[in-house]
Amino acid sequence: MLFRQLYEKHSSTYTYLIADNESKEALLIDPVVDETDGYLRLLNELGLTLKIAMDTHTHADHITALGKLRDITGCETYMGQQANSSCANDSFHDGSQIVVGKLTLTALHTPGHTDDSYSFMLEHAGQKYLFTGDTLLIRGTGRTDFQNGSAIEQYSSLFDKLLKFPEDTWVYPAHDYKGWMVSTIGEERQHNPRLQVKDVVEYKQIMDNLNLPNPKMMDVA
Repeated sequence: MLFRQLYEKHSSTYTYLIADNESKEALLIDPVVDETDGYLRLLNELGLTLKIAMDTHTHADHITALGKLRDITGCETYMGQQANSSCANDSFHDGSQIVVGKLTLTALHTPGHTDDSYSFMLEHAGQKYLFTGDTLLIRGTGRTDFQNGSAIEQYSSLFDKLLKFPEDTWVYPAHDYKGWMVSTIGEERQHNPRLQVKDVVEYKQIMDNLNLPNPKMMDVA
């Protein structure tokens, strides 16, 4: 497996490139439109063919590159079935298998940040990788106050799905604002302040009182 973590500084977005070494088929998770030329250059340098580009959810802080990548490369573009997005020509649902060469990612519906939020689980060489979008961040969780967000649904996504994975599962979020690149489920269980709650009522109280400003690119995105 070939794996790269790419970064877009204006929205602090991580994009993930995953490719099968044998078939040279590649997948991009959460690509940002302003970085399209860089993605294409890297794919060319590594001798990869982009098969799929997909988003973990509808983004409010940047413009997705799904449509542009589809137009340029002819790749398939996927979003969750709840998104109803014109940027995507197919959708996935909870439990969907996304296949690139000999690699398989499993889609997990993890709503709360948005109603169309998904995470992806990849297992390779005995190691589990979780791409958690904005549902689970490093030492944080995604806000739940717009785009049909729900603190109650997010609590369930976290405690009933993502935190059920083994402690050594790698956690790769869609954003980080402190420069942290990766965590594990065990680290987040122990050190993420949003997860040190006794129940869903306490979690909802925290999330309902964040009073965050709207993302800078929300209206455009």
